[in-house]
Amino acid sequence: MTTLSELLAEHTTMDGDTADHLQRVVGEWQLLADMSFADFLLWVPLDDLHASGDSGRASTAQFLCVAQARPTTAPTAHPDDVVGRRAATVEVGQLRRAVQEGRICRDDDPRWHLEVPVRRETIPVRYRGRTVAVLSRDTNLSTPRVPSPLEIAYLGSASDLCQMIVDGTFPPQSGPPGSAEGSPRAGDGLVRLDVHGNVAYASPNALSAYHRMGHASDVAGADLTTVTKALVLDPFDAKEVAVRIADALEGTPSSRMEVKGRRATMLVRALPLRPRGDAAGALVLVRDVTDLRRRDAALLSKDATIREIHHRVKNNLQTVAALLRLQGRRSEYPETSRALEEAVRRVTSIALVHEALAYSVAENVALDELLPKVLPAIRDGATTEAKARVRVETGFGSLPAEKATPLVLVLAELVHNALAHAYDPGVAGEVVVSPNRSAKRLEVSVADDGHGMPPEFDFEKSKGLGLQIVRTLLTSELEATISVTDRETGGTVALISVPLSGG
Repeated sequence: MTTLSELLAEHTTMDGDTADHLQRVVGEWQLLADMSFADFLLWVPLDDLHASGDSGRASTAQFLCVAQARPTTAPTAHPDDVVGRRAATVEVGQLRRAVQEGRICRDDDPRWHLEVPVRRETIPVRYRGRTVAVLSRDTNLSTPRVPSPLEIAYLGSASDLCQMIVDGTFPPQSGPPGSAEGSPRAGDGLVRLDVHGNVAYASPNALSAYHRMGHASDVAGADLTTVTKALVLDPFDAKEVAVRIADALEGTPSSRMEVKGRRATMLVRALPLRPRGDAAGALVLVRDVTDLRRRDAALLSKDATIREIHHRVKNNLQTVAALLRLQGRRSEYPETSRALEEAVRRVTSIALVHEALAYSVAENVALDELLPKVLPAIRDGATTEAKARVRVETGFGSLPAEKATPLVLVLAELVHNALAHAYDPGVAGEVVVSPNRSAKRLEVSVADDGHGMPPEFDFEKSKGLGLQIVRTLLTSELEATISVTDRETGGTVALISVPLSGG
């Protein structure tokens, strides 16, 4: 789907500050849609309304819909996607009228859209004294609504905020685009305050949130600043949330804030209501996040436990490697010493995977960080006469631990095999490990510039322990394929293809 910024860049000459303001409007308008029980569409003129210095441009302007929001509290008036569509002839007149008159304009009669009666209001969006766009508030009238205290509070608050959009005071220009992300919604809990800070209306969900925080009685008529401050455990947070509510009553909006009570945790955000510049109280949005924070704490505890397990496994594997290394040094038989050294290398490779997991937030291994540590170190233990170097290219990305561990072992075996057998004693060279990752597969090539494979070599029938490990891991753990061929420029290349998904 084309984004708002892309549509503005493609179809208008709007400056960056104005585009940011429209982003702020879109960041806040889910609240407006829910409280209005209506869809909101954002229309931008395709000509500069102010280029002529008068209203001449407004009378001929065409409009493009660049964003759309549907209510979660009522049936939508637009089940179809309107973004990217030009306003129809019957719509343009009302949009132009909102620009010319600089006020909210309402349809005299509902119109029909896809067999649904829709009433439209057009709201000019003003920024720095100029009308830069128009919001249309489209209400689906097919479902009769019985006025209730909640609906009256919602519609009244939405009307005040829409008028503030016309005034150019909402959303506040000081906030960054999208600053409302993660804030409480109207359905989470809404409290309407009068000009003195007393509760004029509190939704059922808001009452539940305050009851869970520890307030036993109704909040209707109470001073919300005093009530909220008394429920917060941390003195600093208590003072801060009281200041934010008081500031909203004075006309200063706030970002969301999380406060913790004796039995619950709550998000709070306060918005001033000042249509046409007249103080009309404030809107306080609250959300009970107690269960969410408990789940977060449980996940953090579980994550810490898993990482501690990986850390201990890594330590144990390092101990095993140290014991094998010690045993290899004490052996009187060279073949036994070499076998134990290879075992040390393999155990160390697995230990490094667990070390990466111990420092990872998720159960994924960042191979671009791990492989440059593991593979070049193999050169030191391959042969005492090996002079070839190992180069690891980037592009592996991350893999789940169940795929990363066998893949690291496979690559370690192939690199070790190339260093040990591809070069004559004392000959320098380079083994290059390079990935090619797509959405479905990870292909990795291990290429050397040595003397190539002997004519009688058959990868599938090789009885070497290292290549047997490679074949076993590829088939049983990775469900991958491998091909080993001679390079045209000399040397050998092993190409591994690992599926990343079931498709």
